[in-house]
Amino acid sequence: MKLRANLVIGGALFALAILVGLLAPWLAHTDPVLDANLMNAEEPPSWTWWFGTDDQGRDIYSRVVYGARVSLTVGIVSQLINSVIGVALGLSAGYWGGWWDDFVNGLTNLMLAIPSLIFALAIMAVLGPGLTSLLIALGLTNWSFTCRIARASALSLRSQGYVQAATVLGYGDLRIMVTQLLPNMLGPIVVIGTLGMGSAVLSEAALSFLGLGVRPPFPSWGSMLSDAREQITTAPWLSVFPGLAIFLTVLGLNLLGDGLRDILDPQSRSRRT
Repeated sequence: MKLRANLVIGGALFALAILVGLLAPWLAHTDPVLDANLMNAEEPPSWTWWFGTDDQGRDIYSRVVYGARVSLTVGIVSQLINSVIGVALGLSAGYWGGWWDDFVNGLTNLMLAIPSLIFALAIMAVLGPGLTSLLIALGLTNWSFTCRIARASALSLRSQGYVQAATVLGYGDLRIMVTQLLPNMLGPIVVIGTLGMGSAVLSEAALSFLGLGVRPPFPSWGSMLSDAREQITTAPWLSVFPGLAIFLTVLGLNLLGDGLRDILDPQSRSRRT
């Protein structure tokens, strides 16, 4: 029951975040950028302003709703980039071995030795702030864990009978990796990809908090937290609601990844029970 609860709650929270982002134009009360009115500045939460307003009189609820688009786009797209890079390197290294395996191992160890956020900061410093730069920076910094898992799976699978049979039938290396090895390692890759999306959402919030995310005045949860720093005691709702959105989204992704791991890994499920 606990395993199913993790999957259901995590899936529901993630699905809710996705729906909020997709339906933002219909869910938002006002335009998150243009509808500013200093007469309504820093209004506390009420029936009129569900989450209150910021120092420029913009509706916090509408900005949180639109901010879901940025955070989820960064989380999903950057993790897809990470997964493609990690799977390609790890799968080929585990299957081919030799000098290529040594090279990929060395590169992976190098990436693991560099704090991913520091590396992303360096990339953003070169490329400049913006959504595209953010996707590139986060997409190039967190592939090492996926690479390790893909390599380990390839090492254990390449000696299986069906792989040997495919070799006898004349399948090329690329065809064997794509049709024989990759489908049998998707379970752990999906799990780490789900958990990685949560990390990417946090990284986006951190970079946006530092002013390296989406350019203002377009909202993102991290930039909203950054804007609320000076009013955290006088207008706490400015930071509470974007912070709560980050918390619930990352919690949902972690619970979803935990539930998927227990379903796809019978050994993990048996250890817990």
